[in-house]
Amino acid sequence: MKIAFLGPHASFTQLAATQIFPDQQLIPQFSILDCFLAVKSNLVDKAVIPLENSIEGTVSMTLDYLYDTPQLTIEAEAIMPIAHQLMIHPLQHNHNTLEKIYSHPQALAQSFHFLNTNYAGTPLQDYASTAAAAKKVSETPEQKIAAVANSFAAKLYGLKIINHNIQDFEQNHTRFIVISKKKVKWNAVLKKVGEKTSILVTLPEDYAGGLHQVLSVFAWRKLNLSKIESRTLKKGLGKYFFFINIDGPQREVLIKNSFEELKSIGVDVKPLGHYAEYILES
Repeated sequence: MKIAFLGPHASFTQLAATQIFPDQQLIPQFSILDCFLAVKSNLVDKAVIPLENSIEGTVSMTLDYLYDTPQLTIEAEAIMPIAHQLMIHPLQHNHNTLEKIYSHPQALAQSFHFLNTNYAGTPLQDYASTAAAAKKVSETPEQKIAAVANSFAAKLYGLKIINHNIQDFEQNHTRFIVISKKKVKWNAVLKKVGEKTSILVTLPEDYAGGLHQVLSVFAWRKLNLSKIESRTLKKGLGKYFFFINIDGPQREVLIKNSFEELKSIGVDVKPLGHYAEYILES
């Protein structure tokens, strides 16, 4: 199988994809959108993308593209511990005079307190991914810049780690999902920790008690909702869709009936799939 992932090589997403699909062809993509388009266009069989971080929360564009590409579903979820390192080109000898620090916005946010304390005044520059930031540092030895990335990226691009484990909280984890257009069987040799069903819900209009009405459909059936998050539809103020996770093994009849009840009151429901949750190594 061909598996797309948010690249370039040595990104955290590649580390996750390598564990999920150890014997498959992994193909880096420049952005999360490119991962979705690669699956949608049948250029790859599946893609591994980040969904949520324990410090910074949900990756909003992943939710947006799940909504915008209704033909794609979620096949699996994997949680991986995240450790950030600050690295420079080995030809740099004075890292106290850094002119800029590059990384993915999530990585910079997850390391904000460390960087603000130890490199106050040094501009932080958003970059497409942590690995891309490491690659840039490796290609520009004449610049006094650094990257926040993982230790595999430092090794791959020949960089020197000057500060280890700079994330602001030890319990830093990222939740990755596997998306696909059509299911191709694969055997996951990972530690399974649970199951869930994910859906996207759009109310017909914004009215008092609308969300309560939706939640009550699940509540009286005793279906546990582990996540409810709203995202703007980008069609004006007050217009949202909701990403909802239903925890536990698939209770097909109850879930099917809940969907039918929601549709009967004018709520649009897009099932994203029922899938297993796994734990990865850092």
